[in-house]
Amino acid sequence: MYGKQKVYFAPQDQFDMVSDADLHSQDAKIVALTAKVQSLQQSCRHMEAELQELNTALTTPEMQKEIQELTKECAGYTERLKNIKAATNHVTPEEKKQVLREQKYCKEKRKRMATELSDAILERYPKSKKQFFEEVGIETDEDYRVTLPDP
Repeated sequence: MYGKQKVYFAPQDQFDMVSDADLHSQDAKIVALTAKVQSLQQSCRHMEAELQELNTALTTPEMQKEIQELTKECAGYTERLKNIKAATNHVTPEEKKQVLREQKYCKEKRKRMATELSDAILERYPKSKKQFFEEVGIETDEDYRVTLPDP
């Protein structure tokens, strides 16, 4: 009896007596087996990682198929490049000037639209135009003395 509790023990006389040397040898075996388990677990993790890497890699037939597809694609691009180089219908200088003129017109149109928009905002803005551009972060061509090239 232990206070209000009862404690029961199994009879120990059925077991042999164990010496301290036997206990130390069992402890040494436990340490050796624990180290072996850890090394086997590490080896297992390494092999699983290697297996995962091999599973994600392409197989030889897949690799050969991929090489064939890329070779066909490359041949198509080479043929296309050859056709482009052999073409005689290049852009004439007059067409180029016309495109540049239209591009300049678009740039000027955009600049005019931006100017009109900023003027509309500045009608009610209490500060100067320069202060507004600094606050908003607008950089103008005049700030950097940029002029549009003629076509």
